[in-house]
Amino acid sequence: MTNDVIHTALWVSDIESTLDFYVDGLGLEHNWEFTSDGVRNVYVGGDHGEFQFKSDVDGGGDAAVGPCGGFDHLAVGVDSTDETFERLVDHSDPPVATEPTTMAEIDRRVAFVEDPDGYVVELVERL
Repeated sequence: MTNDVIHTALWVSDIESTLDFYVDGLGLEHNWEFTSDGVRNVYVGGDHGEFQFKSDVDGGGDAAVGPCGGFDHLAVGVDSTDETFERLVDHSDPPVATEPTTMAEIDRRVAFVEDPDGYVVELVERL
């Protein structure tokens, strides 16, 4: 048996803008979803893992949303950091934390943007 990362769960304030960002903008797959106890759970991802986005169906919950605690960022592997960054900026105009840059010491090209709730998303291209 091998261990894999299955998903990262995050509360979001607006599930539709979150799906617009991650599915339509970033290009991840909308894999599946369910609603339980008034919470809509939507899973998006690719071949190597998923993000679980949780949203209060009635909008009246007190779930903490946004950057907090020890959370730093989500990392998403992409074929081209520059192309993905440009598409995301054109589509969603997210706040940009770090423009595309090459990290030669780890042989990666990365950029950092914020999603609709302020979570930092790292775009990672293997060089």
